[in-house]
Amino acid sequence: MRRREFIRLLGGAAAAWPFAARAQQPGMPVIGFLNNTSPEIRRVELAAFHRGLNEGGYFEGQNVRIEYRWGQGQYDRMPMLAGDLAHSSVSVIVATGGEQVALAAKAATATLPIVFIIAGDPVKIGLVASLNRPGGNVTGFSLLDTLTEAKRLEVGRELVPGASLFAFLVNPNNPITESVTRDLQAAADALGRKLLVVGASTGHELDGAFANVTQQRAGAVLLEGDGFLFGERDRIVALAARHAVPAIYSQREYVMAGGLMSYGSNIADAYRYAGMYCGKILKGAKPADLPVQQATKVELIINLKTARALGLDVPPSLLARADEVIE
Repeated sequence: MRRREFIRLLGGAAAAWPFAARAQQPGMPVIGFLNNTSPEIRRVELAAFHRGLNEGGYFEGQNVRIEYRWGQGQYDRMPMLAGDLAHSSVSVIVATGGEQVALAAKAATATLPIVFIIAGDPVKIGLVASLNRPGGNVTGFSLLDTLTEAKRLEVGRELVPGASLFAFLVNPNNPITESVTRDLQAAADALGRKLLVVGASTGHELDGAFANVTQQRAGAVLLEGDGFLFGERDRIVALAARHAVPAIYSQREYVMAGGLMSYGSNIADAYRYAGMYCGKILKGAKPADLPVQQATKVELIINLKTARALGLDVPPSLLARADEVIE
């Protein structure tokens, strides 16, 4: 077959050859990207990560290559996927999607630089020695969503003032769940409210969790900031609507999917910072010298369309404080 005919038959694939060849040039740095969900779920966050990389002068396929490892919602795959990246020719590992992902990456290598994104306190769970000087090979970004759990309870009390029982949906496989639950229980006690803890680490368990919330007549359900739950946000939003239970989420993406309201950090900002840190490390910076970044802004997002569907009148005090109201 002649070369021209061969290229014509391949069509667009042939046009991609120069790009692929550049992506495999010897000496091009490689980033290992580890996440417990899927690229479809993390579209917005991936775009933000690439923006951060671009700000540092790195563009995928041009002067950096990215090896992706997706857990598809299965936390138990994280150690294997992290180990796979650690034994590949990567220059840095980006561990996103929760504490278990970051801990799996740290367990897989004590030498490769690691940039994490987690919801909780990285010092408390042993990822870094301190926020200002992490030490070792690990640094990253903390959303500090564990510090906003109590505030979400206060928002719930304001939204449903007559409710005496609130549910807390958690992932029991998340290593910070126990401490977060303990702190939220203390906050509930201080407010004179009862807390019903319901756990789910699979889609089937989510169905049972919401059935339990309805059966126990909880006034509202709060969600833990967790990678698995975030990955199941469409299903969770649909279950909350089906069971007609007000839900207060940890991130705005739930509200964009039709959820009632969220109070938490902007997760896309964290991915952008992670991309920027990767650029710094590829240029020679050491994780030990890069302070752990913390979320500086917490957003309150309210979906009035969902509120009306639930028959809820959102208090003017909440509307006045909202960073964004969806009509």
